[in-house]
Amino acid sequence: MTNLDDDIYETAWITLAQGHQAVLDKIENALKSAELPPLGWYDVLLELSRSEGEGVRAFELESRLLLPQYGLSRLLDRIEKSGFLERQVCKSDRRGKLLYITRSGEAIRQKMWPVYQKAIMDIFEKKLSRTEAVKFIQTLSKLRV
Repeated sequence: MTNLDDDIYETAWITLAQGHQAVLDKIENALKSAELPPLGWYDVLLELSRSEGEGVRAFELESRLLLPQYGLSRLLDRIEKSGFLERQVCKSDRRGKLLYITRSGEAIRQKMWPVYQKAIMDIFEKKLSRTEAVKFIQTLSKLRV
């Protein structure tokens, strides 16, 4: 590989990382402007909502959300303190706890989604045509490991 090739791949990596951060910042700002919780809260509440009353163990959320355990623990504590999730003892393993979304957690998640969705649409529709968006998906899909 030549130095030019190295530069291209390095530039691709930097562009991906910067684009990712810019999109996250715009979504976070949209949620904050609407006086809603941060994006990480939405992701947790969505996963709890998807469990359909079965509950989720914290380590399961960790793998689904790709957050470090220490960061997830603090995040869960803040969400619980706000009344949007509750922890219950796991009946099959009394040492473990299951996490459940509360009614107020589901209500705030549903309130967050239109703001989140609009931010996504504003970002992508302003920057990419439909054809470019399809190509973008195809290209990024190749990077999944």
